[in-house]
Amino acid sequence: MSRDNDPLIRLGGLEKYFGDYHALRGIDLDIGAGEFFSLLGPSGCGKTTLLRVIAGFEGVDAGTVAIGGRDMTRVSPNRRPTNMVFQSYAIFPHLSVGRNVGFGLRKVSGDAAEKRKRVDEALEMVGLAGYGDRAAHALSGGQRQRVALARALVLRPKVLLLDEPLSALDKKMREQMQVELIRLQRQVGITFILVTHDQEEALVMSDRIAVMFEGSIAQVAEAEALYRRPIDRRVAEFIGVMNFLPASISDGVVEVAGLGKIVADDLQSTAATNGAPVAGFRPETATILFPGQDAPGRIAEGRIAEVVYYGDMTYYDVRLDGCDKPVRISMRNVFGRPVLEIGAQARLSWSPGAVTLFC
Repeated sequence: MSRDNDPLIRLGGLEKYFGDYHALRGIDLDIGAGEFFSLLGPSGCGKTTLLRVIAGFEGVDAGTVAIGGRDMTRVSPNRRPTNMVFQSYAIFPHLSVGRNVGFGLRKVSGDAAEKRKRVDEALEMVGLAGYGDRAAHALSGGQRQRVALARALVLRPKVLLLDEPLSALDKKMREQMQVELIRLQRQVGITFILVTHDQEEALVMSDRIAVMFEGSIAQVAEAEALYRRPIDRRVAEFIGVMNFLPASISDGVVEVAGLGKIVADDLQSTAATNGAPVAGFRPETATILFPGQDAPGRIAEGRIAEVVYYGDMTYYDVRLDGCDKPVRISMRNVFGRPVLEIGAQARLSWSPGAVTLFC
């Protein structure tokens, strides 16, 4: 990824209504050239509407859309330096792969040989070299997704817009295509903007992520910063899994149910919440100790309330002494580590530096 000082895309004060429904609420956002950027949020948060506004398929009631320093707010989609890959792929089943990919070149100047060359180059980019004469209807789901990508890339846009392009694939194929999209974006060097409701997908693929709720952007950050330092409890709850324990604050000391006292300056960070103060930590930041194992951090005592085995990982719900609500702990299943049973005593090693205070 490379981001210039001047953003490639600048969105300013975007407002969008569908009748009485307020779909976008004062969106301000800069996206850099060569950036893999994701719009992440629950269904109905406005992320697809925002993507369609960037593409020009939706107008706005207020605000501006600038791409490459040019105001594109009133410019039609076909005159913007963008192209879009839809969730449905929209592949023409009666056309060959090559004719599908070259469909958008019909109104582009150039001779037939040059257009065929561009189609072949696009197919090679997505790993489908030699597929040009194949029937589109005979392709697998992953191959159809690649054809849709090639059809968008053949027009050489500055920005590729991806509207949940992997949602129709099975888990294994989706994970494979995530890696392929990362590789492709680095290869072509253009800006990718991905819409997804899948937190893991956004964390894996993105340089930066905008988390949206109810038509507004709650936080924009790089993936690691978003996961480790959420701006508020709503973002923390949406991104991955976080344990929340009741907390109280007095004279710079935080009392956390089940964990004990923590000096406020030792906490990882402080974030906002709409309710009473709570302390939060991620499942992987605490460790259940083997019998006799020395603790690398502080100790909390409890018992196993639930066990969920995933092969490479086991997830434990641990009911800590002094706390009614169990916490979730994730443990990698390494050689020699037993899987604990429900009811077993558990000693948790944890660090104040992994705890975020929401107050």
